[in-house]
Amino acid sequence: MSAAETADRLHVEPAGAIVGELVPPGDKSVSHRSVLIGGLAEGPVAVTGFGANEDTLASVAAMQSMGVRIEPQDEGITALLVHGVGLRGLRDPVDPIDVRNAGTLLRLLPGLLAGQPEGRYTLDGDASIRRRPVDRIALPLGRMGAAITSTDGCAPLTVEGGHPLAGITYELPVASAQVKSCLLLAGLLAEGETTVVEPLATRDHTERMLRAAGARVQRHPGAVTVRPATGLRLQEIEVPGDISSAAFFIVAATLVPESHLFIRGVGVNPGRAGVLTVLERMGARIGLFNRRTTAAGEPIADLEIRATELIATEVEPEIVPSLIDELPLIALAASRARGVTVVRGADDLRKKESDRIATVADALTAVGAHLTATDDGWELRGVPARLRGGTVDPHGDHRIAMMGAIAGLYSEQGVRVRDPACIDVSFPGFRDILRALEAAVAERE
Repeated sequence: MSAAETADRLHVEPAGAIVGELVPPGDKSVSHRSVLIGGLAEGPVAVTGFGANEDTLASVAAMQSMGVRIEPQDEGITALLVHGVGLRGLRDPVDPIDVRNAGTLLRLLPGLLAGQPEGRYTLDGDASIRRRPVDRIALPLGRMGAAITSTDGCAPLTVEGGHPLAGITYELPVASAQVKSCLLLAGLLAEGETTVVEPLATRDHTERMLRAAGARVQRHPGAVTVRPATGLRLQEIEVPGDISSAAFFIVAATLVPESHLFIRGVGVNPGRAGVLTVLERMGARIGLFNRRTTAAGEPIADLEIRATELIATEVEPEIVPSLIDELPLIALAASRARGVTVVRGADDLRKKESDRIATVADALTAVGAHLTATDDGWELRGVPARLRGGTVDPHGDHRIAMMGAIAGLYSEQGVRVRDPACIDVSFPGFRDILRALEAAVAERE
């Protein structure tokens, strides 16, 4: 295995085995929430395991621009001290808030801002963010009494404080943890109860963290309710290892013969662990041990992965919310599994950093896989042999770029990934881990 990189291309050669152990970066979703919710707490909150990348650092900068003091405690920015200003203590920023490429920040932050007693807050971002719809949050926040305007249903988005909020019951038209979280955060500052009804269960990081902070959050079958809060109190937040980042190496170690990999401290929240469920259905050998739960309610485990052959499966709409970000990797794994794999109910992928249904199909076809894109997923005919290899154009999408790199490990000729800089949006240490695993193989040999 060898990963060579230039400014415009990453070239990953075939691997003989994936061996060793790694610790993934802090969970991206929990890292965002640790800063947003920590910033509303009473007093300082110690955050450990923070996953520093372009997206999560956008959340840090956003909260700092509104008066929240956030102090890095180490050089790698994996530990932060967040000095919360209270539920209604955010200040009007001097400039528009730049969310960069962070869709989570774009959709969660307005929930905090809508109930502030004063201020005018404008959220903007890069070209990709300006194409992502915000009506999903603007419409229900408007029903709660928020003053919120968008630009043709997209960013720039402006929220004005000083408008009293009232709790509502809102049925999500599409399952979305981001929209649910936005409304729950607004519900902390609203009069009366706020209930969000979900068509499918989604990740519950926000509910767990709010409950740990003393908020009154109640789960019902198919719904969650929050009551108004007078204050939040959190002393510490331990961010689990990111399962979305770990998944790249879980799939690599599953596909590449003779691989044996340990991944330490991974978050295994049921709302996020669908990738493990689907891979195990396909015959993957993944063991979980050293299970525990953090003070903020997040379950963590160590993983052991051994290489094995896979069989095809069906990914049904009900499980899609728990592995929406990992579906490109499921497609890669399915391209090597015996039989035909069908992925359905993933039409939300068309609204990510790229149209991921199309870009995954183009990328995997370019390196020798056999699949067809459908309106809401793919049909994949697996061939249990190495991919041919070739060139992947991720169209600026970090997850497609990393999927292409993992495909290179299980190819005959290697894979060249264009525009590798986009990887830093979510996983700046990705290439370092590739090199470390290569060194582990060399030492073993």
